[in-house]
Amino acid sequence: MNLAIIGGGPAGLRAAEVAAKGGANVHLWDAKPSVGRKFLVAGKGGLNLTKAESKESFVRRYSHASKPISFWESLISDFDSEAIRTWASELGVETFVASTGRVYPKELRAAPLLRRWVSRLRSFEVQFSMRHRLIGMQRTHKFHLDFVHDGNIVTQVADAVVLALGGGSWPETGSDGKWTTLLKNLGVGVSDLIPANCGWECLWPTELLPFIEGKPLKALTVRAGDVSVQGELLVTKYGLEGGALYQLGPTLRTMEAPAISIDFRPHSSIEQLVSKMGPIQRNFLQEARQRWRLSDDVFALLSHFPLSSHFDSAEALAYRLKNFLIPLQKARPIEEAISSAGGVQLSELDDNLMLRSLPGVFVAGEMMDWEAPTGGYLLQGCFATGSRAGTSALNWLKSRASY
Repeated sequence: MNLAIIGGGPAGLRAAEVAAKGGANVHLWDAKPSVGRKFLVAGKGGLNLTKAESKESFVRRYSHASKPISFWESLISDFDSEAIRTWASELGVETFVASTGRVYPKELRAAPLLRRWVSRLRSFEVQFSMRHRLIGMQRTHKFHLDFVHDGNIVTQVADAVVLALGGGSWPETGSDGKWTTLLKNLGVGVSDLIPANCGWECLWPTELLPFIEGKPLKALTVRAGDVSVQGELLVTKYGLEGGALYQLGPTLRTMEAPAISIDFRPHSSIEQLVSKMGPIQRNFLQEARQRWRLSDDVFALLSHFPLSSHFDSAEALAYRLKNFLIPLQKARPIEEAISSAGGVQLSELDDNLMLRSLPGVFVAGEMMDWEAPTGGYLLQGCFATGSRAGTSALNWLKSRASY
């Protein structure tokens, strides 16, 4: 029962762990000198492993038009947020739940967890081959895998394969999306990789940037189309970043003219804001700065965007404060994105995450066509799909061995 796992990110490592623990002979291959490079990048922000919230709310972060929500309920149940915390504890890494519900290791670092994880895999006799880039795959009665290693082509044989090659973001970690051509040539349906959880560009007036660049905008309701979210934004030279924007990415990509509308005072109505202005009949913006306690950055935005703004009533200013429209131009490049959308189309996979057209080949992690917002859902998705792919590959191997 020889299983080849291609890709040493969290999905591939988790698949290796599950399959090896179940008795498979696992050999893991990766193009980089070491595994877990994107995992370590995630650790720079404290390593948000998952999110502590109800399963009903959790799974809706992964909804996809081509799969019912029950598909995600089943996948996440394979290795849910509580299971991740138990798993980390078994590795000697204690976790805690932040006030936001996000789950982090107490050390707020990825390296200790990764070292212990790899050590566990070695104890399960998982073999690691680094600096091997997959360039070809053929199937006879077994799978013949072609790798480039130190300029030479190396061919290895396996009884089953788990592909966990990542998406297209953070290519320096090995997640460069070059596998898409290989799978397309094998007849697998693959959607183009596009940036997700990324910044968007907009045209700020030159005179406005010194007042707002690098400033966080907090406690907002942000809308795109008919979708509203709560969160924060960060003003950048080229446009905007931030969790609220990341959640709206799927909606923005469907809009002919992408734009967001910000409510800077979600807990106050227009009528309440107007009432705070009292009998004021002029200099509305200057008066609002004090009476509405506008931050300097919000005041600057109201003053200068899109052009110098003048308000002839308190009602007009209050409406703008609660419906501040920002036209957007395009998403930032995929190389800058936290994650990517697109990849192996879910219709190509059965519920075991096996390619329908290539029995014995399983897919896990970000190379599948799914996306989720930041906040623990991305790593959770990789862990859960890795668990399903590893379990499914193990069961497939056992069924073949019984013939």
